[in-house]
Amino acid sequence: MKRKKVAIVGAGPGGLAAAMLLTAQGYDVEVYEKRAEVGGRNSGFKLGGYSFDLGPTFFLMKDVLEDIFARTGRKLSECVDLRELQTMYRLRFKGNRELVLSRDPERMKASLEAFCPGAWEGYRRYLREERVKYDKLIPCLALPYESVLDLLKWRFVGTLPWLDAHLSLNGVLSRYFPDPETRIAFTFQAKYIGMSPWEAPGTFSIISFIEHGGGIFHVQGGLNRLSQAMAKAVADDGGKIFTSAPVRRLIIEGGAAKGLELEDGTRVAADHVVLNADFAHAMTALVPPEHRRKYTDEDLARRRYSCSTFMLYLGVNRAWPRHPHHNIIFADDYRANVEDISSRGRLSHDQSFYVQNPCVTDPGLAPAGRSALYVLAPVPNNSAGLDWKKEAGPFRERLLELMETRGGFDGLRGAIEEERVITPDDWQADMDVYKGAVFNLSHHLGQMLFMRPHNRFEEFRNCWLVGGGTHPGSGLPTIYESARISAELIARQDRDGR
Repeated sequence: MKRKKVAIVGAGPGGLAAAMLLTAQGYDVEVYEKRAEVGGRNSGFKLGGYSFDLGPTFFLMKDVLEDIFARTGRKLSECVDLRELQTMYRLRFKGNRELVLSRDPERMKASLEAFCPGAWEGYRRYLREERVKYDKLIPCLALPYESVLDLLKWRFVGTLPWLDAHLSLNGVLSRYFPDPETRIAFTFQAKYIGMSPWEAPGTFSIISFIEHGGGIFHVQGGLNRLSQAMAKAVADDGGKIFTSAPVRRLIIEGGAAKGLELEDGTRVAADHVVLNADFAHAMTALVPPEHRRKYTDEDLARRRYSCSTFMLYLGVNRAWPRHPHHNIIFADDYRANVEDISSRGRLSHDQSFYVQNPCVTDPGLAPAGRSALYVLAPVPNNSAGLDWKKEAGPFRERLLELMETRGGFDGLRGAIEEERVITPDDWQADMDVYKGAVFNLSHHLGQMLFMRPHNRFEEFRNCWLVGGGTHPGSGLPTIYESARISAELIARQDRDGR
């Protein structure tokens, strides 16, 4: 019997994970990627002798990707070199107060008690209670939500006492940490979903627990090696990945996706189409308006989107061996900075930012004695109308000054040999990210579970969504999970007709 064909738009982490799973199940899989390399925002690049990840630098919940590799007969640990970071990150607050969080209980206790006496007992309770919440909620995120009735199934209803949806993330963490700055150490992770800790649903307290309960990992050579290993698995199992092959539109006939049309005019027929492009961009650029009753241009413009990021990638001719792999420097008034980004749509003078100093773990990313620094500053998405041609230069200077004076990266500006800047405009123009919102649709209650675009796309048949714009949401582990959900739905439809 002829194998069914799947055409996948985009070789980002979701598209690659879906390709792995479907190829291993015997489907004829072809992936079409606009860029010259695989990985999307989980790709890498070089500046001179320096190597950088373009996007994610935290690898969490490795069991999700381990399961995907296992389903294709592989071990993730044999395909990439994983290292758990014993020092999770360094946090720096107003007055240069520092809190270094560790996976080692004794070091963690000493650090917390020095920062805020009594915080250790709150931390122990946090670990106990959030473990229960994590164990209850994670299985629910692994399910598709195709009907409002799915919210009434016992597996979901049974989680309601632990959901904390009526509280903010900051409100949930106040149970454990009365001190505001200690609380920030367990709520700043809201930036992973592009939201404010004072607005994000309390459900997302499990994000910081994922770090503290399961660990933070680095992949030697950069997290982009994950995408490379996934692409190799697809090719080894007979799938095809075409790079520099942009898609012009989806072919939709009789209320069903029938394939793709590439920019060069080539038509690709397929039994299923998997859409891994940024959701809102894909709707407005790849799906003609007559095939979108729900997700019209007007509807997409009204929806709520995450923040964006301003990026600096710096190859510098010196090293900071005392600074750990991950560093987060907070504005003196962190809440005002967050509200500037999420509510007021403006740039803060006193800016919070993140610095990856990966050469302390992975010295091969830079020439000997040098560093490949990755700097991320959350900023408003392009709904704010900021003029980045005007703002980029001054904002860069401000960040470099703060890195030296607040971050402890002394002498940085005189040591830069290579540099790349990415603004929200660049995310939108070069990476096809709608409004430059790099964490996709925001994770407010009205845009989660059944209310988020479905893995089995609602507008027409035989189209399936993977990536941050569908259920379960943004972030590498949830993107991989979206691919597993969609691949299982495809196989079930072909097997059982539903």
